[in-house]
Amino acid sequence: MELRFSPLFSGSSGNAIYVGCDDAHILVDAGMSGTRVSQELTRVGIDPRCLNAILVTHEHADHIKGIGILSRKYDLPVFATEGTWQGMYAKIGPIADKNRILFESNQDFFLGSINVTPFSIPHDAAEPVGYTFEVDGAKLAIATDLGCVRDGWFNHVLGSDAVILESNYDPDMLKAGPYPYELKKRIMSRHGHLSNDDAGRVAAELVRNGTQQIILGHLSKENNFPDLAMRTCELYLQQAGFAPHEDALLYVARRDGATGMFSISAEMI
Repeated sequence: MELRFSPLFSGSSGNAIYVGCDDAHILVDAGMSGTRVSQELTRVGIDPRCLNAILVTHEHADHIKGIGILSRKYDLPVFATEGTWQGMYAKIGPIADKNRILFESNQDFFLGSINVTPFSIPHDAAEPVGYTFEVDGAKLAIATDLGCVRDGWFNHVLGSDAVILESNYDPDMLKAGPYPYELKKRIMSRHGHLSNDDAGRVAAELVRNGTQQIILGHLSKENNFPDLAMRTCELYLQQAGFAPHEDALLYVARRDGATGMFSISAEMI
């Protein structure tokens, strides 16, 4: 069975990712309006009415803006940690009690045939998580909003066939840019975001351990360029002895719409 996924929006202004297989259709975050998320789902061939659940990484606005309306419109359960629920509940409007689902980090669960494992991440939110998704031996990881590289989250992601990996900012652009000093400190902190260089180092280790597809995501509009993020990652792979786009496929997720539909399966591995 194929595991399919599509970054619908990926950036500081809004994030949403579709993950699915034959018997499960999942939305990870909904940081744009319900209407725009529904439009992008339709654009990649997914009827929003077929969704089974929304999984939330954390309570920041660029990840939760459309969650309430989508849950109410399509009667969708919303899965989040207790800390995330506490941080977002007043921001997303009423959610039916039956659709408020709590989970603990590192405790896996199934949605249809998809084995979902949430894992703790270092970010300045109440109880943030990333996710891995496994079906029939194929594994996808979503690893964004990461302040630094730590064994905890990295060990969950290592060995994934495909990874949506944060490549948020170029350090020189951020330092020279218009952001206030405190915001720059927050982004570069151990609970902020990964830089292009961080992503490149992580990507090289992922490919060394079998990852075949890397989608760079959550790029800053003000402090990064897609070509710069891609080139930085390519350089780190080359330095590690890999041929970019041959040993592993590289993509950059779009900020303003769906990047396309990707798939992995045991047959491809």
